[in-house]
Amino acid sequence: MNSSNLRIMKVLVLLLSVTFIQADYRGRDYEKSKVCKEFANLGKDDFRSLSFVLYSRKFPSGTFEQVKALVNEVVSLTETCCDVNADPNCYDTRTSELSAKSCEKDAPYPKHPETDKCCTFEGLERKLCMAALTHPPQEFPTYVEPTNNEICDSFRMDPRGFADEFLYEYSSNYGQAPLPLLVSYTRNYLSMVGTCCTSANPTACFLAERLQNKHLSLLTTMSNRVCSQFAVYGMKKTRFSYIVKYAQKVPTAALEDVVELAEDMTNVLSDCCNSILEDCMANELADHTVKVCEKLSTKDKRFEHCCGESSPMDIFLCIYSMPAAQALKLSEFIKPSHEEICSTENNKALDRYMYEQSRRKPNIPEVFVTKLHGLMFKVMSDCCKSVEPEACLRSQRPLARNEMALFFTKAEELCGDFSQHTFTEYKKRLTEHFKTKFPETNSKIIKEMVENRTDFASKCCLMNSPPLYCNTQIDTEIKNFCGHDSCLLSLELI
Repeated sequence: MNSSNLRIMKVLVLLLSVTFIQADYRGRDYEKSKVCKEFANLGKDDFRSLSFVLYSRKFPSGTFEQVKALVNEVVSLTETCCDVNADPNCYDTRTSELSAKSCEKDAPYPKHPETDKCCTFEGLERKLCMAALTHPPQEFPTYVEPTNNEICDSFRMDPRGFADEFLYEYSSNYGQAPLPLLVSYTRNYLSMVGTCCTSANPTACFLAERLQNKHLSLLTTMSNRVCSQFAVYGMKKTRFSYIVKYAQKVPTAALEDVVELAEDMTNVLSDCCNSILEDCMANELADHTVKVCEKLSTKDKRFEHCCGESSPMDIFLCIYSMPAAQALKLSEFIKPSHEEICSTENNKALDRYMYEQSRRKPNIPEVFVTKLHGLMFKVMSDCCKSVEPEACLRSQRPLARNEMALFFTKAEELCGDFSQHTFTEYKKRLTEHFKTKFPETNSKIIKEMVENRTDFASKCCLMNSPPLYCNTQIDTEIKNFCGHDSCLLSLELI
């Protein structure tokens, strides 16, 4: 990372302390001197732009007006209090006022659902509470890039206003991308707009600039996707989800290779999603694709094709977008013994069991399998901690197997046909299915049922479905399927 970008990352960390998210009274003077130094180095406009990126990312559920109000306040207090003639207490007073105002009922700043709880505390306790607040990822980004003409019309009318709205929209929608990538992409984008909207041939300019920035754009959006899932799943579930994905994409791959690649990808996300090193994600993903190609390109023609792409990012996108393989006829596998389940700290027996299930049922999306893994892991862990693990497992495993069979049956019903047919054909088959299943139901209700099921399938029957949304939807579908609370009793253990 060059010195300019490193300085930008330091400013972003400092901006968090300005809004009392991480500040500590003991370091107030030192903190102020650092903020003022970077404000002078960057200048007001760049400082303001960085503030927009940071606070849009930090508060993705905040409105544009709320984020803008916070940015304006931070820039104003920094500019005022860093003036050589400012009152020595200016910085401390203004930041304290900002903290207090953010707790007012009609505060113009972004809020978290638990902000009120934090505001019952005082001083450092409040700051630590605020620091712990996180927003869930935006699993369905709504940002749509305007046309070239719309971009230039808005830019020429109000360059600053255009920049503010773009920084807010993009950063709030793709806020799980590593901060250095988000900053680099938004800076490049605004530079492109400034250049092309003042050029003699904007269309040709936009085409050339977008081509030049293609890999940065792709890296930013893809990082947002994988880091969003990591933010929801955490280390253990992310590791398992990649075991499922690789097992479903390459059923012929060895468990050891699948686990190694899953752990490597999990480490990439752990190292880079919150890193301030600009090249972390690009370098680590490139290294990961090399490992994937070494392990799997000889196992599947589709991987061989992906590994022939021209750049690491194109290889990664190709592999990420790859659907599950066709189901193979595999022989029965040996179920883990009671002793194996409880004797291995990292649950190798359960890894193997779910790997074997995944490669035999590639048409059941990863979100279903990962959810089922969570249910089984909880049941088995509780047994292993009990006074008589053997007795507990003897009674619980048959129940778990029955529930798993029901779960897979429902998953097959919900998603089995989706990946096998075109969208139009899928809807047509679904309509016929519901007409046959509910012959007395009128066509309007049938149409609503088809639309609801299609909406579910298009979001949750994919290899990389959003886990937060789909977990809730799966719960609803399973309960509807069961018809009573005791079915899939493990559902309550999530």
